[in-house]
Amino acid sequence: MAVLPRVLSASASTPEISSLGEFTYGEVSLHSELHEAQLKQCRAVLMGLSEDSMLKPIRQMGGLPAPGDDMGGWYTYVPNSDWQAFDLGFAPAHSFGQWVSALSRMYAIDGNSETREKVLRLNRLWAKAMNGGFYEKHRYPAYCYDKVVCGLIDAHRWVGDPEAFSILNRTTDLAMQQLPKTAIEGGKVWRPGRDVSYTWDESYTISENLFLAYQRGAGERYRELGVQYLDDEYYGPLSEGKNVLAGKHAYSHVNSLSSAMQAYLTTGSEKHLRAAKNGFDMITAQSFATGGWGPDEQLRAPGSGDVEASLTKTHNSFETPCGAYGHFKITRYLLRVTREARYGDSMERVMYNTVLGAKPLEADGRTFYYSDYNFEGKKVYSPHRWPCCSGTLPQISADYRISTYFRDRSGVYVNLYIPSTVRWSHAGSQISITQESGYPNDGTVELVLSLSKPTEFALNLRIPAWAEGASVAVNGKRVTSDVVPGNFALVRREWKNGDRVELDLPMKTRLEAIDKEHPDTVALLRGPLVLFAVTTSAPKITRAQVLATEKAGEGTWRVTTDTGPMTMLPFTAIADEQYSTYLRVSA
Repeated sequence: MAVLPRVLSASASTPEISSLGEFTYGEVSLHSELHEAQLKQCRAVLMGLSEDSMLKPIRQMGGLPAPGDDMGGWYTYVPNSDWQAFDLGFAPAHSFGQWVSALSRMYAIDGNSETREKVLRLNRLWAKAMNGGFYEKHRYPAYCYDKVVCGLIDAHRWVGDPEAFSILNRTTDLAMQQLPKTAIEGGKVWRPGRDVSYTWDESYTISENLFLAYQRGAGERYRELGVQYLDDEYYGPLSEGKNVLAGKHAYSHVNSLSSAMQAYLTTGSEKHLRAAKNGFDMITAQSFATGGWGPDEQLRAPGSGDVEASLTKTHNSFETPCGAYGHFKITRYLLRVTREARYGDSMERVMYNTVLGAKPLEADGRTFYYSDYNFEGKKVYSPHRWPCCSGTLPQISADYRISTYFRDRSGVYVNLYIPSTVRWSHAGSQISITQESGYPNDGTVELVLSLSKPTEFALNLRIPAWAEGASVAVNGKRVTSDVVPGNFALVRREWKNGDRVELDLPMKTRLEAIDKEHPDTVALLRGPLVLFAVTTSAPKITRAQVLATEKAGEGTWRVTTDTGPMTMLPFTAIADEQYSTYLRVSA
């Protein structure tokens, strides 16, 4: 059953807040090969991991017998590991909770009994292995605790693990002995006598999952902890419109905005809603055309020129699976609360131009980490096995479903245009909507409705801000109500079985400058897609030539430069070619 548009009432102190409800993982099916391939690959890797290997660093750090092979990379345990190498033993078992979370969500999608059984085994093995040694010895106790909380509350909700909350309570008892008493910003010493890497923990991000634990029935303790770890050193200035992002770690501070949203949804704090909205606007103002942000994992000062300078100074442009996961969460929260289509536009941009084009997670721990927006860009795996992005990619591969459609009591919102089907009941009718399209390569989307009986409800369609001239038709008859780019178009009527809705989103090419100080450094966009220039050298090209780019085949475009033709590809179509996200154009 889909979550209705209100926060779950764990106690009388939870406010009633009107927001769009999410559909469950099982109520949405995706028919997109790209999305499904990513999910299947991630599931295969996680299901293939040895449970002894997954538990090995946890058991070792707790002084327990630890059979099984080391997984290597960040995941393995190496006493006194060299933090400056940023490699072997850097964050032992850091992704364990994320993998439990991802497997729980995957079970909610397809009901595969082997997936459920693995989740249950992992939780019980964790319960036997956990002791204070894991958190005491870890560089990142808050980071790891946060992931385990996420895994356990997802196992409770999606797998129905009856022991999940009791395991969570014991985990919390142990973790709290090693965590700071309040949120500590990165770089501040709170465990004296340890090297600088022990100041990088992320206690300032953990409130989101603590509030979710409370909402899902884990107890008042988690609401109180959620409030305790709110980072008001960060949220206070943001709520007042002060930009304090410069120099902060990019992914974790974007992720922290989701904690601010959960503070609003759980306690009704308008201050934290303002902080999340303002912070998100400040981040998008320094984003690349792809929607990615944070070159070298740092947020930048307004007007600094740092984002443009990164096109030649670094290949570490956007921490992709982690950043996209955080981006999806904050845009999903903001869209649900505000019903503003711009958050769906932003989510879509990140999906098609970053994470959906990530190299697949491999069984040996090879993980796609950075999208590269350098003028000499390449897609490569991280040199470190099992880095943080190996935890978030499986989670986001499941989450495309819960971001595609939303609902309220009056009807449904279509947010992402992905070949898919959503099923639900409304006013006693069993309803499904199936999307059929070649989107994002073309702008025609058709929705076919199936109903057990005629039913009146509202159908809200996101009209992207770039879709000038968009139109909606029902059964071939154009809808005369306003269809405004940057808004949801509302069609309310009594729907009948077999009704068809045609959405036309005209896709014109357009240029976006990297920043206002460099108007001639531009990216080419068509609809939601950034088109990347496949080239090994900077072409001599004019603005008019770039805008004259033409389709050359399915998913391929071509532009004529002064030195000959050049192929333009979306990120999902790039393999090992060298490419450039931005071009320097002349008038």
